[in-house]
Amino acid sequence: MTETTIAATQAALLAGRTSCRAIVAAYFARIDAYDQQVPGTQASRTRASHPDDEPVGPLNSIVTRNPEVFADAARCDRDLAHSHRLLPLSGVAVIIKDNYDTRGLQTTGGSLAMRGFQPATDATMVAKLRAAGALILGKSNMAEWAFSPYVTASSIAGITRNPYDLARVPAGSSGGTAAAVAASLAEVGLGTDTGNSIRGPSSHNDLVGIRPTIGLTSRAGIIPLFANNDVGGPMARSVADAATLLTSVAGADPSYPVTELARERPALDYKQFLEAHALRGARIGVFRQYFDTPTTDPEVKAVTESALAELQAQGAVLVDPFTIPEYASLTKDLWCGDFASDLNNYLARHPGAPYRDLQAIVDSGLYLPYIAEQMHDAVNPKPAPDDRRAPCPDVYHDPPKIAFRAAVLAAMDRAHLDAIVYPTWSNAPRKVGDITSPAGDNSQVLSPQTGFPAITVPMGFTHGMLPAGLTFFGRAFSEGPLIRLAYSYEQATHHREPPPLFPPLASNAAQEGAR
Repeated sequence: MTETTIAATQAALLAGRTSCRAIVAAYFARIDAYDQQVPGTQASRTRASHPDDEPVGPLNSIVTRNPEVFADAARCDRDLAHSHRLLPLSGVAVIIKDNYDTRGLQTTGGSLAMRGFQPATDATMVAKLRAAGALILGKSNMAEWAFSPYVTASSIAGITRNPYDLARVPAGSSGGTAAAVAASLAEVGLGTDTGNSIRGPSSHNDLVGIRPTIGLTSRAGIIPLFANNDVGGPMARSVADAATLLTSVAGADPSYPVTELARERPALDYKQFLEAHALRGARIGVFRQYFDTPTTDPEVKAVTESALAELQAQGAVLVDPFTIPEYASLTKDLWCGDFASDLNNYLARHPGAPYRDLQAIVDSGLYLPYIAEQMHDAVNPKPAPDDRRAPCPDVYHDPPKIAFRAAVLAAMDRAHLDAIVYPTWSNAPRKVGDITSPAGDNSQVLSPQTGFPAITVPMGFTHGMLPAGLTFFGRAFSEGPLIRLAYSYEQATHHREPPPLFPPLASNAAQEGAR
């Protein structure tokens, strides 16, 4: 099961070499073997190479397993035997971040205050997964209430670690999905991204992550952080798998008006953009402002320069450096959100939730200390500039964001760019417990504050085996062209490598699980 692809999995199903039930059993066997245990060979090596103050523990990526998934797998096998055909995601084992509503399956947003809550209906994107035949293995850990881009730590499940070095973080807040997919505890996964949380964990875990255009995927049924910036999207080990997953979850949703923007455009099969030589002649702007800085890790800088050379070797034309005039003034005070109001609206739509509003959750004390200040600030907000007070308009109706988006488009048009690139993070994954060293998150502004899409793809390793990612950023609804460029880069470089700490299990492990 390690490093398999959707295409390979479905080919094996069609050829009769495996079954949906065997696939689920194999992934559960890996979860049993790896998620809550420090791998034996890793324990001695890591503890010998890290001081005592650098804690080592289990991966801890999975919060809840789906008790119905074997029944779903049996249905998948019956349908295949009857029709000899597969749905787009038949046999594909998916892990879902724990802020997506999943019918009959605990959904907590990483909060102990939500323990036991089972939504009556699926989030729209989850419903689309089921309709496409996906096998939902369970839910993944996340940063509590999705607050942190730096760590994946929750009061419901504790801390998730990076599969490439268990003394390091997987970033946040979708780090549970990232760690699980990277370690092949699932084939693909769903994350959410307010300012970083698909792309950052994907970069730190050597994955492909897509933050779609705001309006391409529905936010209905996702526990919000800042609802007008939140977006759900795929996390995968390859561009092809991310494109396949995006195809199934994208599209208009009558219950979420912003997706009317998607209704105006034809539905796309994003696999059509998997072109190996798409970099030839592509004009790509290099946004050096994000990595020509004193705090950029020299090894990340070196890997980025190598990636730029790889783009050129494939025929890309680099506009280097690419600048956005008045960037600093245009991006000042762009962030705008109201977590309390957004969460209270979510809870009001879920009468079965344990608490009715954020104030009651704060009063309960059921949250980790690292988010205490954010929780209290959310219910007792500090004065904001007059033009940034709630209610916060969405990205398409917020004047400062409109001005910034226009400036970005004008700069790209003047340079005749197909995309902009930069390192997803300018620094390597931090050690667990480190909250002071430079973090290097480059994801908070360009994509979230314009609503435009961005894709991160592996570009190599630093400090031995710590992954680094390269972001491709483009215009609204340019997911197809970005996938084309990212796939071309991926196929030319093949930087993705599996984490050595999580090798294939002995073949009889999956067989025992299937029995």
